Formats: sequence, structure tokens, C-alpha cells
Amino acid sequence: MNLALVWHYAPSLISGFGVTVLCWAVGSIVGLALGIVIALASEIRLAPLRWLLRVYIEIFRGTPFLMQLFILYNGGPFIGLKLAATTAGVLGLGLYSSAYYAEIFRGGFASVPRGQIEAAMSIGMTPLSTLLRVRFPAALVAAVPPIVNTLIVMSKETVVLSIITVPELMYQVQTMAAETFTAFDAIFAMAVFYWLLVEVVSRLGRRLEKRVTLFLARPA
Repeated sequence: MNLALVWHYAPSLISGFGVTVLCWAVGSIVGLALGIVIALASEIRLAPLRWLLRVYIEIFRGTPFLMQLFILYNGGPFIGLKLAATTAGVLGLGLYSSAYYAEIFRGGFASVPRGQIEAAMSIGMTPLSTLLRVRFPAALVAAVPPIVNTLIVMSKETVVLSIITVPELMYQVQTMAAETFTAFDAIFAMAVFYWLLVEVVSRLGRRLEKRVTLFLARPA
């Protein structure tokens, strides 16, 4: 491995890594927000709404992210939706991940014991108060591990953004490989950057999981 070559391209690689982290972070925030909204809306006992939300989830979970990104970026102008490459990448990540987050939160809500809900209602709590003060906190505890896992998976999905010319890490790696004809050095550098990102997210996720589950260790 030619370290001098990697050092020469380090500014471009670091810049691309910054774009990768930005797209992943903003896309994940959008996905989490949409996922929570979809999961809460699915609690409404309105058949047409629940059917539409189910269709949304199945479409985004059942089709490749690359295809969704192409449709959003290249097909958007046909309906008047002209997005910059980075904007399309962030929005695409948000929409794609929202389907997974919605299912995570739906499972979290389903894991709340029925007895807790009935106890809250028996002391006069409204359905909204029960949702916010009983169901949502308990669902969040159950949802943290799969959320962290999904965040890690989505961080690696960002490599697809280079297809629509988002100047993220994969895009810079491809440029480096094309200019130097040293694919191994470029790919190894990319692997190091992604490993660092995944390691940071994993460690923060474990700390968050410990904090949100502290109350479970308290004596009854």
C-alpha cells in the first residue's frame, strides 16, 4: 500500500467522508422523524390510512435503494421536482430508512404490556397522555438496539449516493482510483473511514442503550 499516495489524496478523502457523514446524519434524522410519525399514525383505527401506510412501508422496504434514488433524482424533473444531487441523496436516505424505523417503532409499541396501558387508563390518563408517558418511553427502550443497527446499515448505504454524483467518500475514492490506477489503496482507505464511523456509532449506541435501560435494573 502506497501511504504517500493516500496522504496526497487525504484532503479529498476527508472532504468526501464529511459529506458522507452529513448525508447519513441528516438522512437518519429525517428517517427517524418520519418513522415515528408513520408508527403513530398507524395507531389510528382508520382502515384506509393504515392501508396507505402499509403500502408505503412495503414499497420502500421491498425495492432496492439504488432504484429509489434513480427515480427520485432522474425521474423527479418529469413531475417538476428538481433536486440537487446531495439533497436528493439525503431525502432518498430519509425516505428509505423511514420504512424500517416505522416498523421498529411499531414493534416497540406492540411490546408494551397491556397491563401498563390498562393501569394508565384506570387512573384517568387520556389516550394521548398514555401514549406519550407510558407507551412511547417503553417502546423507545425496546427500539434502541434495532435503531442503532439500522443506523449502522444506513451509514454503509451511503456508498450508493456516488451514482448520482454526490461528492461523498465513494465518489472521491472512485476519482482517486481512476487518476492513479491503484484501486486497492483507494478502497482500503475507504474501508478505514467506514470502519471508524461504524465503530463510533456502535460505541455511542451501546452507551445509549445502557442509559435508557437503567430504570429496568431498579428494584421493584
